Amino acid sequence: MVEPDLNLLTALEVLLAEGTVTGAARRLGLSASAMSRTLARLRAATGDPLLVRAGRGLVPTPRAKELRERVQNLSGEVRAVLRPARDTRDIRTVEQTITIRTNDGFVEAFAARLVSAVAAAAPGVRLRFAAKADKDVRALREGLVDLEIGVLGATGPEVRVQTLFRDRFIGVVRQGHPVLGEGEVTPETYASCGHVVASRRGHSTGPVDDALAALGLTRTVVAVVPSFRAALSIARASDLVALLSASFLENALKDEPLGGHGGVQRFALPVATPPIVISQMWHPRLDADRVHRWLRGVVHEVCQAQSAPQAAARPRVNNKRILTR
Repeated sequence: MVEPDLNLLTALEVLLAEGTVTGAARRLGLSASAMSRTLARLRAATGDPLLVRAGRGLVPTPRAKELRERVQNLSGEVRAVLRPARDTRDIRTVEQTITIRTNDGFVEAFAARLVSAVAAAAPGVRLRFAAKADKDVRALREGLVDLEIGVLGATGPEVRVQTLFRDRFIGVVRQGHPVLGEGEVTPETYASCGHVVASRRGHSTGPVDDALAALGLTRTVVAVVPSFRAALSIARASDLVALLSASFLENALKDEPLGGHGGVQRFALPVATPPIVISQMWHPRLDADRVHRWLRGVVHEVCQAQSAPQAAARPRVNNKRILTR
């Protein structure tokens, strides 16, 4: 089956509106001969002369008169399809559920402000937070989730990514832990402690272990738990050292009754580790969607505002590995 040339639709609309080959050619920026050839193609495609000689001019055939209004409507539809969409909906009237896949740490640290900001601007938009069991982007591709937030993993080339903020790992121990009574926390004293780490996939090693290995040191991981919350709970009630993100601990201690420290103390790691880069990721099919674009802006604004005080309070870690309380 030979596909029709849709360019002929515009030519037919102009010819029927102008009623002359010369007028249609002028309007379309073509020569008269090129317009005559286009009319010949239209006649072959429709099986009708369309415009016939009457004296010095041309008059439409009954078939052309029948097509005139239909062609105008079709051309309008085609132009509407091929131009950027204009979403004129007021964001306050949108009724929509948006699924965000992220981990518990992000939910605990940022969800309250995010939900509040979204509800204030768009009360009909509901946020559904889904658990992030892995970094597979298939859920984004298949439309099972609308937005993913976390540390960037292996993504397809089509996935869009925006950095939200940079976090860092810190050490956390119970109040009065012996490691803090020895002055500065050195790589040796840090490695000599027992440790609890958080990993959804049950991994017991990571960047800290790589940094220690470069110094010929190895730490002993006594427990692996699925969340920062669980690691904090264990560190608070034992002599184990927890490895947490600064943003999580800041949020976890906000409402603590124990003098604001929750019975724990933090310290800068005595080895250098890469920053934790938190990003939001989405599929290109939602790139231009007005509601999705608005939500991405809200997420970025909330994360920037909440992480800024933490960045300002970040200790300057020098070669002496400053201990922070």
